[in-house]
Amino acid sequence: MRIGPYALQNNLAVAPMAGVTDRPFRRLCRRLDAGYAISEMVASDPRLRNTEKSRRRIDHAGEAAPIAVQIAGAFPDFLADAARYNVDRGAQIIDINMGCPAKKVCNAAAGSALLSNEPLAAAIVAAVVKAVAVPVTLKMRTGPTPQTRNAVRVARMAEDAGIAALAIHGRSRACAFAGSVEYETIAAVKQAVRIPVFANGDIDTPQCARTILALTGADGLMIGRAAQGRPWIFREVAHFLATGEELPPPTVAEARALILDHLADHYAFHGEALGVRTARKHLAWYTEALAGGVELRREVNIAETAAVQVASVERYFDRLAALNDRLVSLRIPANDPGARPLRVPSGSVWETATPRVREALAA
Repeated sequence: MRIGPYALQNNLAVAPMAGVTDRPFRRLCRRLDAGYAISEMVASDPRLRNTEKSRRRIDHAGEAAPIAVQIAGAFPDFLADAARYNVDRGAQIIDINMGCPAKKVCNAAAGSALLSNEPLAAAIVAAVVKAVAVPVTLKMRTGPTPQTRNAVRVARMAEDAGIAALAIHGRSRACAFAGSVEYETIAAVKQAVRIPVFANGDIDTPQCARTILALTGADGLMIGRAAQGRPWIFREVAHFLATGEELPPPTVAEARALILDHLADHYAFHGEALGVRTARKHLAWYTEALAGGVELRREVNIAETAAVQVASVERYFDRLAALNDRLVSLRIPANDPGARPLRVPSGSVWETATPRVREALAA
């Protein structure tokens, strides 16, 4: 899969997530077979550029190419200037955020709120594409509401303006992260454009990943929340797509080493005081489906130093290792008959589905 001149390692991307996909997390996911990672969204308002948070978000030291930065805002001139500013500081791909459903973002007429103002969305895309010589991509949703889907129209506009690739979260702004994903809308977008399309939304197992590629005909998959506490999902999905075989869960020893490496990188990047506080959510995600996770979370949430947090993690994994060689999840797999089923699309998109998609669906 390619974005402009860049050939990606594979067709799996880490979704940009505010407060999650900082440089240490992106590097960890790339190490575990994510082919592409996009930064947390960076505000386009130039008044916010010199804050410590903004400086960390545009720090890409040691990251593998291509380096992608997501920018957010509602003013074409600001976004164009933000694109130039980030390219000057190492960004090789600029991604425009039209997918975030957070109230504070949408209340500023940015993120997925832009889908309700197509002329402004078009002006932003045109301004950013014109401003930089690197590929510009767009992350979006299916529309403002399920009743006012406009993803196909916005996608065609974006392609005509020079957007190099699209990522579609298969829910509307109004749905946020609730309800079924509209994979049929992603498929309609893919059939309507010639540029690469990433499908995004509820991709949480290797089997689910293969099914969604078949349902949508997408070129790639963008995984977000399922990678929280489980960054090895990229390795599992890549292996399954390539071979049809499931990888076993990580060994306790491997998970321990990965998590301790992540913590060390996290503390070094954020500084100890902030790093200890922000590491708590990652440790909660790592252990939410593991035996004894509640006790560990109590310990790390009151820890005030990195050394105390790390010691708690080491003791916890010593206890896990005494129970099993591999991580044993207490969570019901998504492909279990009693768990959430994939929505089966219907309608004209599927009546005109390509033979390749039909063949995959029948497999």
